[in-house]
Amino acid sequence: MSVNERIPHAGLDRQGIETRADLHWNMVTARLVEAAVARNEGKLSADGPLVVETGAHTGRSAQDKFIVRDAETESTVWWGKTNKAMAPEAFAALKADFLTALRDKENLFVQDLYGGSQPEHRVRVRVINELAWHNLFIRTMLVRPEEHELKGFEPEYTIVDLPSFRADPARHGCRSETVIAVNFSEKLILIGGTRYAGEMKKSVFGILNYLLPTSGVMPMHCSANMGADGSTAVFFGLSGTGKTTLSADPQRTLIGDDEHGWSDTAVFNFEGGCYAKMIRLSPEAEPEIFATTKRFGTVLENVVMDPVTRQLDLDDNSLAENSRGAYPIDFIPNASDENMGGVPKNIVMLTADAYGILPPIAKLTPDQAMYHFLSGYTARVAGTEIGVTEPDATFSTCFGAPFMPRHPSVYGNLLKERIAKGGVDCWLVNTGWTGGQHGVGHRMPIKATRALLNAALDGSLRDAEFRTDPNFGFKVPVAVPGVDAAILDPRGTWTDKAAYDAAAAKLVDLFVENFAQFAEHVDDGVRQAAPRTTEAA
Repeated sequence: MSVNERIPHAGLDRQGIETRADLHWNMVTARLVEAAVARNEGKLSADGPLVVETGAHTGRSAQDKFIVRDAETESTVWWGKTNKAMAPEAFAALKADFLTALRDKENLFVQDLYGGSQPEHRVRVRVINELAWHNLFIRTMLVRPEEHELKGFEPEYTIVDLPSFRADPARHGCRSETVIAVNFSEKLILIGGTRYAGEMKKSVFGILNYLLPTSGVMPMHCSANMGADGSTAVFFGLSGTGKTTLSADPQRTLIGDDEHGWSDTAVFNFEGGCYAKMIRLSPEAEPEIFATTKRFGTVLENVVMDPVTRQLDLDDNSLAENSRGAYPIDFIPNASDENMGGVPKNIVMLTADAYGILPPIAKLTPDQAMYHFLSGYTARVAGTEIGVTEPDATFSTCFGAPFMPRHPSVYGNLLKERIAKGGVDCWLVNTGWTGGQHGVGHRMPIKATRALLNAALDGSLRDAEFRTDPNFGFKVPVAVPGVDAAILDPRGTWTDKAAYDAAAAKLVDLFVENFAQFAEHVDDGVRQAAPRTTEAA
């Protein structure tokens, strides 16, 4: 039975789904919040947000994600550690068991949404949830169709999200009771055994990362904003490097905080919402994001709340280090109405360097930009993945390997072509450690990072005096107004210079070892952009 007037002509039966459940179609925020509270899925905080807990899974289950390996994907997916294969027979068994589970549900919540803001490059996605708050989350995060578009909505891809489902590794060809299974041929994604809502949004990112390159559109794990003159800046970076924080700049218009496409005419947001880390959020450092913690319509995951007063404690990580908030992008006062901007003038690659070796900012040539884009170096920050409790040096190609189905060279070459075509300035920014490696030094001051970024984006940094980094070969400014010159030379911030040199040599070796997998797929200019130790140079 359907219990909502916002029902499309193309129902679940068109997709072969039979269920006795009451179907709640395209419910708006207030009704989904009411449903979540009534069903005891979450509680309202004193200032209005819905507060929920995700249980054991407080981050992505990266080892439990699979792509069906069939005639469609055999030669198009980059198979390996990141993109793990599931046999078609195993997916068929999984699908059959999901359909059985759907048949017996009492209530299901369905949203028809867009992945992508530029009409000619978006995908129509239907999401089916057993939890009202999951349905609210994905409605918040994706692009919401206009009212008149819902009746004629026909999904291209479908996501079925059942946290109560328990996978059987023997029957379903997976690793545990948790499973994220992607079938590009059937245009179906099945998510079971996890209450972490972020799996849904990343699944849509994976769809677009698979589809868009065939149209010459560059999909990007990045945030993006615009200056007063309309010039767009793109910020690449993994979770915890500052994409959301640094793009939410009150002096610039926010396009989006996580996932975008770069077409011939625009940088467009894949999403209609933001998904920000909440732990130790500060009203001084991040006022725009902090304000969303006091708005009805925000969904707060694993944020600790006083059971009596319903006041939040954003500093308490007892539920998760990766506490998160999902909110509509228009909760940020200076967000773009169109969710789009022009093609970029600046590209910023963010890294949280746990070794304390990289400078706070460096200017990259196009070859260096492609090298660092394919390398995707950062430190995984505690909580973003299960089992990661301390920052750990890692390389995630294209700054988003878990979400990139195709070979990295596909995305790298698209980036290099677009940089060359647009004369784009490229910067590497270290938001990680200075004065020593993790455990000895301290995180880069956010005020210094913002000042350096402002100088890069307003063009004034181009006129600075630069030195050449002896290990990485990129250009590093010697002095920038408003920034302590001492932090611009990372070696100078270390008390033990020999320890810095040893750590730098170790990091260079890690870069070279990691890049070996890409060497045959890039031209000589990119290979020559590799770092080398001072002695080797």
